[in-house]
Amino acid sequence: MEASKYKNKNKNKIIFDPLYGFVHLTSLESEIIHTVFYQRLRWIKQIGFSFYTFPGAEHSRFGHSIGVMFNAHKILKSIGRSVSDTQLFDASFDSPEKKRHQSIRLAALLHDLGTFCFSHTTEMSYIRYGDTTNSKNSKGHPDDHEHLGSWIIKNTNYENGISFILKKYNIDPQQISDLVKGVSTDILANQILHSEVDCDRMDYLLRDAHYTGLNYGTYDREYLLHHFCTVNTAGHDILAIKHNALHCVEDFLNARFAWYSQVVRSARGAKYDALAEELTFYLLEKGQIYSYSQLLDMVKNDPHKFFSFNDNYYMSLILRLHGEGFFDKNIRMKEIAECILFEKSPKTIRCVEFKQRILNQDEPNETEKYYRRAKDKVQEIHAVLKKKGTAKDWIVEDIPTKSIVFTKSKKRIIKTQQYPNILLERDPTKILTDSGEVQLLVDVENSIIAKIQSSYNFVPNVYCSESAYQLLKAENVID
Repeated sequence: MEASKYKNKNKNKIIFDPLYGFVHLTSLESEIIHTVFYQRLRWIKQIGFSFYTFPGAEHSRFGHSIGVMFNAHKILKSIGRSVSDTQLFDASFDSPEKKRHQSIRLAALLHDLGTFCFSHTTEMSYIRYGDTTNSKNSKGHPDDHEHLGSWIIKNTNYENGISFILKKYNIDPQQISDLVKGVSTDILANQILHSEVDCDRMDYLLRDAHYTGLNYGTYDREYLLHHFCTVNTAGHDILAIKHNALHCVEDFLNARFAWYSQVVRSARGAKYDALAEELTFYLLEKGQIYSYSQLLDMVKNDPHKFFSFNDNYYMSLILRLHGEGFFDKNIRMKEIAECILFEKSPKTIRCVEFKQRILNQDEPNETEKYYRRAKDKVQEIHAVLKKKGTAKDWIVEDIPTKSIVFTKSKKRIIKTQQYPNILLERDPTKILTDSGEVQLLVDVENSIIAKIQSSYNFVPNVYCSESAYQLLKAENVID
């Protein structure tokens, strides 16, 4: 599209992104971005409390979500399923192809709409607490950001609400919700939005690396984008990557593995997130922080109050409760709150049971063995602290329940298979070979990832107060 024509049709609908340069918005997207629901994302940090470790990591979910939309757009262009810019940015033009293109962009843009304070840090507390999950009228959904985002998309049919704006442009909120949750009948769209190499991961790896100043998450984005393609399998179009980019895909998956292993889940990077999760669960139990059901009600009836549910709310709440003496009767929680408020680092317990280990995701007995060893050690520590410690001798355990993997192994893919043809599965990476055959990455003979497909990183962490650390050392419980 010529610049002059674009300027006339889209004045002030351009965002400059530090990774991608100018990102153009449709009129619909611009309206959505200027709602209170989307503006809230400006005030939520992308990678939780990692800024305590990496001071540059101040970036928000707002910029990330726009980047995800841009990557979804670029994938659609790469595979030849986009409409022209002239058609996309012309509000008067309509076609099934444009609606599909726009809907995928919207799902990418809105995928994190329900993000919690400090992102996944506090979300895990809400999932554990299960306010609506355990209620009588529950459908069994977890109290997570995905379902909260879906609720926003479908239950804001009022002026400047997401549902209202979508309907105004003849977009079905349910369709967008299904795309956001990865349960759409459009298999290709699900794979663009939710797979091992998708538009979300393509953005956060580069964005997080950029703002932390680390190179762990880098990969050749342009080369990868160039090699996306579609293949018709069992009557459905699926997303694949040409064999020429095999090692680029492997770089991508290895970058994500390294990022989670060395940054997100490392003891140095995860400690404040673990403390915040513990504190948030306590606040939910005591009714001192917005519950999940309250959030759902705010979305429907008080959007400006929901806007306040962000990182500023969280830090102000803890600071106020601390100042009012709320934590005084619980020394453990008071000290954890002070760690979060004032960047007071807890001690990391080092012992053989809490070592990082490369395990086999296809060997449940091996996984259970090391998980059980870590939990048993935690119980041993609790017993010693209960017998010989004081209220100031506390620990916070962070034993992972999710694996850091390069890819799902073939056995795990088969175990969770939903379609008769395994190539239709949403998550696994598909490779189009030079001979025109489509294979799962884990089946590609010359792939390094295929050789290590069952490997995953088990990264348990346990943190404690200084006094607890000294007591445990004196009792020879830890190294």
